[in-house]
Amino acid sequence: MGIAEIWKRSEEILPWLIEVRRDFHQHPELGMEEFRTKDQIIRYLEEMDIPYEVVASTGIVGFIQGGLEGKTVALRGDMDALPILEQNEVSYKSATLGKMHACGHDAHMTPPAIHR
Repeated sequence: MGIAEIWKRSEEILPWLIEVRRDFHQHPELGMEEFRTKDQIIRYLEEMDIPYEVVASTGIVGFIQGGLEGKTVALRGDMDALPILEQNEVSYKSATLGKMHACGHDAHMTPPAIHR
């Protein structure tokens, strides 16, 4: 897949990616409490036929097998929120008083565009 195809596919699914990120933003969970978040991520992994393993009760490891032999790449995406009152006035504002994705973890969890 060339760069032009990647850009085209990314643009096609951009509305869906925004919807996913906003859902995560609206439903923040503190560390080791990310049960809804875990379930959502599992749903996306299953939709994309990506095998996974649940670890430490709320963690998830997805396994994407490349087509070439060689080194392994590991990507880490945090998913915990912070105990912060969100003061932004946006349609996707945190629905949980006193908890917020204030440091980008909602974007960490949004599936990579190339795999949807």
